[in-house]
Amino acid sequence: MILAVDIGNTNIVIGGFENGIFIFTERIATVHGKTSCEYYIGIKNALVLNNINFSDIDGAVISSVVPSVTGAVENALSELIESGKIFVVKYGDKTGINKILTDNPEKIGTDRIVDASAVIACYQLPAVIIDMGTATTISVIDSNKNFIGGIIMAGVKISLEALAGKTSQLPKVSFEPPESIIGKNTSDCMKSGIIYGTASCIDGLVSRIEKSLGQKVTAVATGGMSGLIVPHCERKIIHDENLLLKGLVNIYSLNN
Repeated sequence: MILAVDIGNTNIVIGGFENGIFIFTERIATVHGKTSCEYYIGIKNALVLNNINFSDIDGAVISSVVPSVTGAVENALSELIESGKIFVVKYGDKTGINKILTDNPEKIGTDRIVDASAVIACYQLPAVIIDMGTATTISVIDSNKNFIGGIIMAGVKISLEALAGKTSQLPKVSFEPPESIIGKNTSDCMKSGIIYGTASCIDGLVSRIEKSLGQKVTAVATGGMSGLIVPHCERKIIHDENLLLKGLVNIYSLNN
């Protein structure tokens, strides 16, 4: 079994990959300043809850957008997986991407590179990847497997928290669609704005990217908030909640 570990700004997602499938996925909180011992306990508990035998783990692969946490998680995994290799994805590794055609390729977030690796391996190109986490990132992969750029905008939670936090009369609301796009009260108006507004934004951006490329694309969405938004998009968007984990396993395989 290979453990795929995605260190994000809010959560650390852990997936166990064996015989071509993910047999479990779990999330633990990303906490700055947490020690490797504390992460060891969190990861160990996730494995125990899923009845994973530590001796069955052959190695682990890590993607991180939180450098201050990476070392602690890597050390924790090293204690758990004594005989397996711990591989941290970095710029220059084999990913399946042909070229990164941006101004500063080495500054592209690791999560976006890993998503691209998965899409190249699993879906028809050209493709647009929408990763909806703390931030919403959109990455574009052309038909020649080149990462050609993308878009970054505030994530769904950040947008809603800013709306409630920066106004005096707007409340905090739950992430659920209202009965109608036309809200009849303040809460429903806010829910409509954040859910249907984000869905419409995604639809519009993908359409504009297609116009820029001059061809149709495969649109794939992932990330913690994607399951809430994608059902309300009007164009076809594939929802793949394990996209980044698939990319991690692909990169682990390419480099071992």
